[in-house]
Amino acid sequence: MASETAPWATEAPTAVLVLADGTVITGRGLGATGSAVAEVCFNTALTGYQEILTDPSYASQIVTFTFPHIGNIGTNDEDIEDLNPAARFGAVGAVFKADVTNPSSYRAAGHLDQWLKRRGIVAMSGVDTRALTALIREKGSPNAVIAHSPDGKFDLDNLKAQARAWSGLVGLDLAKEVTSGQSSSWTETPWVWNEGYGERNEATMHVVAVDFGVKRNILRLLAGLGAKVTVVPAKTSAEDILAMKPDGIFLSNGPGDPAATGEYSVPVIRDLLKTELPVFGICLGHQMLALALGGKTEKMHQGHHGANHPVKDHTTGKVEIVSMNHGFAVDAASLPEGVEETHVSLFDGSNCGIALTGRPVFSVQHHPEASPGPQDSHYLFRRFANLIRERQGEPALAER
Repeated sequence: MASETAPWATEAPTAVLVLADGTVITGRGLGATGSAVAEVCFNTALTGYQEILTDPSYASQIVTFTFPHIGNIGTNDEDIEDLNPAARFGAVGAVFKADVTNPSSYRAAGHLDQWLKRRGIVAMSGVDTRALTALIREKGSPNAVIAHSPDGKFDLDNLKAQARAWSGLVGLDLAKEVTSGQSSSWTETPWVWNEGYGERNEATMHVVAVDFGVKRNILRLLAGLGAKVTVVPAKTSAEDILAMKPDGIFLSNGPGDPAATGEYSVPVIRDLLKTELPVFGICLGHQMLALALGGKTEKMHQGHHGANHPVKDHTTGKVEIVSMNHGFAVDAASLPEGVEETHVSLFDGSNCGIALTGRPVFSVQHHPEASPGPQDSHYLFRRFANLIRERQGEPALAER
């Protein structure tokens, strides 16, 4: 009697990524169920997925990780970057190559899948992320819908319509969605191995940080240099900021179109620039400083997202490897006289830093707080502190 062969079994997809052009990518769902509409980008970092997914600059974005093994070190409560984890500001979706394995790290406190569920992030694995990355590089960052349904049932026509109908990031002010609801103080200092985070003791300067979606490690580095840090909402007036008697102003990172956020922030920045106070901006703060100085910003083809981007600092002649996360850039050709280009990307030549000639005002496009990423550009925080210390008559700190 001939033996019967069991039928060939195939696993039905439980997640889909539907692009605005109608492309449908299938995979295995994890994290939150449901769907989210956003822009798809790719991130080339090898580590730091928890910091990436909680970075408010990723609001309304789906992150494709080019590194294949994501989640194998689990999650913890220390590597979160948004100020209010309960609000879950950050990426809305994530795409992985390999299935998430059980955690293998002494710092792990939980599994990535469960953490994604709590954060409300829709994710999928089993995707050819190299092919998706190639598509983004060729066609630009697409609008899309990511959906996870354990029963594998999807209304693809409806998902395609949602992806096509979404307006995208151009013209979208997301800073107002992720900013702090009220002013607050920050005292936590950077993480030290085997000790954790510290607390600032005596303050030597007062920095007011305008929160457009600020990351925790930026505030930690400021506090670690002895700054009393006051975090204020994105729409705080210049009058209210100056009433706090700051020694310096920090303009934070954040999501969305800088031109849209600049509708209310640029006039404030221009008023702040009328003082002699040192000003330091990062990412969105860099772009809006450029707008306030008369420059322009533009949407990038695919953006810069990763922790391995080479940037040249013209002020020192050195090249540093930095963390990047931006889909808009300052148009260097639009910078007026008196505004110097200080940093440039060695990947594509795009602007990565500016300084106002003869004034204690500068900003960078990249993320020097290194969360995640290398610490090559930590010196920028000391450069900012030195501008304040100079006004106070204090000796300069060594930048490196």
